[in-house]
Amino acid sequence: MCGERYPKDLIVTAEDFSKSGWKQAVASAKREGYAGIWSALSEAAKKAMEEGDKSKGKVLWLLADACSMMLKPESNNEPFKPMMVMPNGRSAIPEDFSEADIKFFAETATDIDNPWLQARLADVVWLCATPRDPDFAKMAIDAYRKIPLDKDTWISDGGECWKRAAGLARMLGNGTRERLKEIGESIMNAFDSAGADDGYLALWLSDLLDDNTQLLIRDQVRPIAEHLEELAHEIEKTGDQYRCRDYFDRAAKWFRNDDDEAKATEMTVAVAECWVREAEARIAAEQNPSHMVAASFYENAIQTYRTIPRAQRALHKVDERMAELRAKLSESGKRALEEMGTITTEGIDISEMVEKARDSVRGKSANDALGAFAGLYQINAKSIRETAIKNLKAHPLTGLFPATVRSRDGRVIAKKPGMSLGDSSSEDDDAAIQAEMIRNYSVLVGIVVQADIVPALEILIQEHRLREADFVGLASQSPIVPKDRARLFGKALFAGYDQDFVSAIHLLAPQIENMVRFHLKDAGVQTTCLDQKGIETENGLSTLMELPEVERIFGPDLAFEIRAIYCNAMGPNLRNETAHGLITYEGCQSIFAVYAWWLGLRLVFIAYWNSLRGGESDKETEVAT
Repeated sequence: MCGERYPKDLIVTAEDFSKSGWKQAVASAKREGYAGIWSALSEAAKKAMEEGDKSKGKVLWLLADACSMMLKPESNNEPFKPMMVMPNGRSAIPEDFSEADIKFFAETATDIDNPWLQARLADVVWLCATPRDPDFAKMAIDAYRKIPLDKDTWISDGGECWKRAAGLARMLGNGTRERLKEIGESIMNAFDSAGADDGYLALWLSDLLDDNTQLLIRDQVRPIAEHLEELAHEIEKTGDQYRCRDYFDRAAKWFRNDDDEAKATEMTVAVAECWVREAEARIAAEQNPSHMVAASFYENAIQTYRTIPRAQRALHKVDERMAELRAKLSESGKRALEEMGTITTEGIDISEMVEKARDSVRGKSANDALGAFAGLYQINAKSIRETAIKNLKAHPLTGLFPATVRSRDGRVIAKKPGMSLGDSSSEDDDAAIQAEMIRNYSVLVGIVVQADIVPALEILIQEHRLREADFVGLASQSPIVPKDRARLFGKALFAGYDQDFVSAIHLLAPQIENMVRFHLKDAGVQTTCLDQKGIETENGLSTLMELPEVERIFGPDLAFEIRAIYCNAMGPNLRNETAHGLITYEGCQSIFAVYAWWLGLRLVFIAYWNSLRGGESDKETEVAT
């Protein structure tokens, strides 16, 4: 990387450094912090190389590279990361500097009077030189401590520098004990001086003290809590609920550190009421009032109140207040539905698909027609997941922001977290992928129902007069159906064939749950839970579908479809909708209800058909073999 800008074997010295004009370059920085210094040194380095002064150019490039690195003070062993990572390379890291470069830094660090630059060079020498010289760590600590402790500087890398100074002093132990004490005193002085007009400075400084308890003495805990409370009340008067809430929250944490649970609870109540005031402000706003936003704030207030210990609730009438807020949440939730708009897109021509579906069942015997009808479509869970990941990568903003799903009465019934931007996937990333899979699957279901299932069903009904007894007989011969449930399964399937999807979905949903439970038990899987009183109850479908044995028994495709149709609130959630009486008449006639009925028929028929062929297994109905 360096060879692209200056001769690789060029050795620079302290004399080259003194002639490089680094002071003038640093002084020309347009903004404070390492980013500003790096930019100024880079421009000066380019100019020097253009003028043919290679020694000067290399000196300035080395200083620029050292300042380009991002400081990550939480890591003792790898505190510097590249500023940029690109497909064809990255910016500098400590390992890029040669032994001669490190020696050059060591020779020049002592003569630098700029604390930012001196701290960076001394820190790199301490990190990379062999053997390590603690004097350079101490030099770095002392230089970092010269960086001002004010709001603007803290944002411009100053906060990371003070964190690094504390980390280095803590790591060196007895040799820097006095420095550690002085760091603590400096931070406390800055904390005491920080006012309500200093943004988050007092809060940031309190977090630094909390993360480095060696900087504290016991008598300082209470004053910190009280000062944060005082600032919170001052900020409260300005109407800045966001910042006020954060200060009350930190005050609660510090009172808890002081073992004062009563005062911590008082601060927690203040946090909750900040959420309430913010909700009320959004409802009353002259421009863009929003019950949708207010509902989320009311929910946050309730969740905050729930964190208050039982012993402290009566004093603050927490239960009564939560009841009031639930009523406000319910009202805002209902009003939020009025704020939601409809997004429409251009339609697609499915006429060819419709005719193909009709032809697939037309003119066949009842048995063959049912077989063709059951085989109209089969999803591939792996493909749906790959498509979801591809979509999220192609349109990262789609997954970056969290989303909320509301019921018809305005309740929040599901939340999709935002994806992280890190290299490794997290639990939230997987939840975002699952939500995208459900979204894509819902689109597929809509197309399959309208283009395949409904047109083919019309032909089936026209050409074959199938009765309830036929479907009961089919269910009784299908290995996937528990023997004592054949009549219920048959009634459900006939109801759908008779286009009575209201009856079909109410009969089918509990039988799908029972079918899953039956085959899990048959495989030796525990499907019940034992409570503290020794009472054993059966787990519901959502819990059963999270068991690791599910995909082995039912296959990944069927397992995904059952979760997506019956269990996931990001989808139709038919099991809970029917079990709790939440589904409407229109919901029973929806594309998801039609698809759920067809999927039930598919499972029963394919298992039946495979049994006739001597147990040849469709991979999605492994339980049938």
